[in-house]
Amino acid sequence: MGAYHRPSDLDTALRLLAETGARPLAGGTDLFPADAASTAWGSAGIKQHDLLDLSGLAELRQIDTSAERMEIGALVTWSDAIAADLPPWFDAVRQASREVGGVQIQNRGTLAGNLCNASPAADGAPPLLALDASVQLTSRSGVRELPLAEFLEGNRQTAIRPDELLTHIMLPKPPAEARSVFLKLGARRYLVISIAMVAATTTLDDAGRIADIRIAVGACSAVAQRLPELEARLEGLTPAAAAADVTADDLALLEPIDDIRASADYRRHAALVLIRRALLGEPVMAAA
Repeated sequence: MGAYHRPSDLDTALRLLAETGARPLAGGTDLFPADAASTAWGSAGIKQHDLLDLSGLAELRQIDTSAERMEIGALVTWSDAIAADLPPWFDAVRQASREVGGVQIQNRGTLAGNLCNASPAADGAPPLLALDASVQLTSRSGVRELPLAEFLEGNRQTAIRPDELLTHIMLPKPPAEARSVFLKLGARRYLVISIAMVAATTTLDDAGRIADIRIAVGACSAVAQRLPELEARLEGLTPAAAAADVTADDLALLEPIDDIRASADYRRHAALVLIRRALLGEPVMAAA
């Protein structure tokens, strides 16, 4: 096995990353299972790499807010997100956090690690996309910020460079009256990989009509997708009218696959139903 590093500050972590090419390790809830699977199939897995344990970077275990935005540190866990005293527009992230594995996984896994793993079924991606998230990527040469939609490039593929760490997830603050929701459909209620997911962030005007809406769908494409044309078309409608107006044609951007969990047709239909339920504020069914 390669060397194990546990720096206590970000500058040291970035230096070690640049010098050793070590694999960053946050919660390990994706990295270690993937290593076990690759070893079982005869691959060297992570054992040929140095490991860069980020758990000593206390500065990245915080959620900071300003007048303009919220900054979620890379070591913030799902349990941290659940427990944080944050406004209702953050509810979709909180709801998704409760759906990630069991409590043990929620206590160890991080929102940032979920994004870096870049699974098509990553529970954190749809609610963060629906909140117009961007990611902060830091290296010894500087800091850059990318919209989350540009960071997620494909199945297990991101725009992060070998010398960069994802240090923060950035959320611009929506209006105080905005509300968000996350719905997930799986073969059972908990401890399951998604068949389809939907997150929506909605702001209503004084007449109860949609002034702004962002909708993201996960597990129905190689990466979670926003639906900008649908979002624009629903503005000015009441939530009930918007739910009635959504059709399968609005999901043309999605590219669901057939696999052991569901067919592509079922995924597309499930996404349609979840979008309608999200607009109406209805709970998701317990299982497929």
